[in-house]
Amino acid sequence: MAERTVADLVVERLRAWRVPRVFGYPGQAIAPVVEALDASGGDPAFVPARHEETASYLATGHAKFTGGIGVCLATQGPGAVHLLNGLYDAKLDSRPVVAIVGEDVSGPLGGVQQEIGLSRLFADACNQFVRYGRIPEGVPGLFDQAFRIAAATRSPVCVVLPRQLQEASVPDLQAHAAGVISATPGEPLARVMPNEVDLDAAAQLFANGQRTAILVGQGGRGAADEIVALADRLGAGVAVSLLGKPVLDERLPFHAGVLGEVGTPAAVELMGGCDTMLLVGTNNPWTDYYPVPGQARTVQIDIDGRRIGTRYPVDVPLVGDARETLRALLARVSDRPNARWRQTVEGSVERWRAERAGRAAAPAEPVNPQLVLHELATRIPRRGAVAVDVGSVSYWYARHVELPPGVNAQLCGTLGATGCALPYAVAAKLAAPDQPVIALLGDDAMQLNGLTELITVAHHWQSWRDPRLVVLVLNDRDHAGTGGGRTPTEATHRLPDVPYAGWARLLGLHGVRVDRPELVGAAWDEALAADRPCVLEAVVDPAVRLEPPEPAFADLSQVFAEGVAARRVRDRMLAVAVAEEVDDLV
Repeated sequence: MAERTVADLVVERLRAWRVPRVFGYPGQAIAPVVEALDASGGDPAFVPARHEETASYLATGHAKFTGGIGVCLATQGPGAVHLLNGLYDAKLDSRPVVAIVGEDVSGPLGGVQQEIGLSRLFADACNQFVRYGRIPEGVPGLFDQAFRIAAATRSPVCVVLPRQLQEASVPDLQAHAAGVISATPGEPLARVMPNEVDLDAAAQLFANGQRTAILVGQGGRGAADEIVALADRLGAGVAVSLLGKPVLDERLPFHAGVLGEVGTPAAVELMGGCDTMLLVGTNNPWTDYYPVPGQARTVQIDIDGRRIGTRYPVDVPLVGDARETLRALLARVSDRPNARWRQTVEGSVERWRAERAGRAAAPAEPVNPQLVLHELATRIPRRGAVAVDVGSVSYWYARHVELPPGVNAQLCGTLGATGCALPYAVAAKLAAPDQPVIALLGDDAMQLNGLTELITVAHHWQSWRDPRLVVLVLNDRDHAGTGGGRTPTEATHRLPDVPYAGWARLLGLHGVRVDRPELVGAAWDEALAADRPCVLEAVVDPAVRLEPPEPAFADLSQVFAEGVAARRVRDRMLAVAVAEEVDDLV
């Protein structure tokens, strides 16, 4: 019988924490752990990526789509450096990830190849916890502490294991021996609720408001019914952050869409006209699109008190779980809907939806990218997941894809790093192989790491009960949809034209290429009906650019002073707010 090593002990702790899979890229310094995973019989499974960066995105994607803790591993030196993008993604979007990094220090001092100061390397990305394993007896407690801190702080952590420690034999561990910490796996997170006096103050603030706007972020997940009930009770309109898109049914008549530079005019108009605002689990960075400070009295709900008031002045802070806090508010807020305000919100939403359809139908050469996402919106399966990359594809996703209830969608919301969508999609598919997954990429993201990670898809897809993983590539031959109004040059903006659908077919997958607008719908139908993963390559017009909505009006009195309010504001959603302000001024 083989001797039990610390690497085996690591696998045992991962199994105890119910980790289903570990994503990584093998290397010499982490080889003992990889070999122990390989011998584990798939519990947990080791999923090799083509690059350490995508391994960290896979782990973060797993955390985002499942709500669990993602785990990734890499060797020292450049392998460890490559993990940083995914770990920063987890940090900035508040997702728990455990990174395991090997280190081989067997050479003479200063002579070890690939040697990097790992503590300092991970000190910022994993600022809550970076620790070295020192003795075999301390490894169980070290991993338990790492998992607990990752879960409690919703952030990435790092455990560094010297190779010599991984290979060391494991003695009989005595619970009270020096260096041994007895621990039970689990995530016993506390129930967090605001103080009663703060809940009463929030209810009073809503009672005094006339035009309420609710901005929902990812922290509102699981609280859709409560958000809608409160919106109906107050006659409020709702907008969302990019990360908050999956929280609510976007087909609701008072749902104004995404707020921000990639968002909708309806969301801007909602914020421009409100006098009361509720922020639910959001850290939306587009502060130019919030009401001007002083315009709206504000309540903010967040599980992390450190985020209260970081984007907008807050009158009543409510630190607590979104769903339970909203239920407590509903018990205090009387039913007093403002029908006039709600009708104005819904009118703004209707105008935007008509405008959106017109933008998608506009001619382009050869295909309007907005049309590609617009056609997807009516075909999204009523279950499954959507992974979105960074760049112009996220613009059209934000505006043209209305997510039905039950569809989980994720993107690199705060870091904004290109190349995350395909690893996210693979993580979602491995977690739920019986559900369809759609990945939305630009050609820059596909060239960055998507082409190689299709190899991972080709390796795994035949074990999936539902083989559908559709990878949309917007092929505009332009780097990240940039250009700034100038003519793109070959050196700075042009990308090589790659046969993405053909590459998929070479790997044994399905590939569809569409370059005619009248065939876009049929192309989506073919991709979603394929008996294997499919790359849908849409050749789109790089000249179609995002037109950001104008930020909310800075101040009604300033608008009047400029003499433009009567025409400009009434043409938009502020008609109600302006009428009331005019009465006050007269």
